[in-house]
Amino acid sequence: MDNFFNYITKPLNPEDVDKWFRGNNIINEKLELYSDFSHSLYQLIIKTYLGHDNTNDETKISLTDDDNTNHFEWCWNRTIDNFSKESIRFNKKGEHYEYFKSFFDEIFYKQKEIKIRESIEDFFSDLFNTEKPFTKSDLDMISSIYKALDKNLNM
Repeated sequence: MDNFFNYITKPLNPEDVDKWFRGNNIINEKLELYSDFSHSLYQLIIKTYLGHDNTNDETKISLTDDDNTNHFEWCWNRTIDNFSKESIRFNKKGEHYEYFKSFFDEIFYKQKEIKIRESIEDFFSDLFNTEKPFTKSDLDMISSIYKALDKNLNM
């Protein structure tokens, strides 16, 4: 149990983080790009989503899993297209798509807790913030996102 607790809470020293970044070929400029991608996708999802009406109005919209999948697909494709306008080309499908689809299914579309849905932006901001101390858990998540996006970046 102590190992897991340390994995998610114990900050690593900056030298170990630098070694991790170098060992995993993580480049700060690309890390910033992938942060922008994650934030852009999230912003588009929350700004265009018609579900999660948390008011008691009679006009609540109930969306199906297919509606949510179609919404994610639209946001995903739009985000990919927006980046391509800046000559940053990502593949439309691949492990990066699967990662983000799974993430948003669980943490946004199927999530009943408003606080959790609203914490996604802070999660991405905190995760990609290279000025803060990192835990081993943080580095594993960053590496997963980085590698998935990096494999699907066409430069």
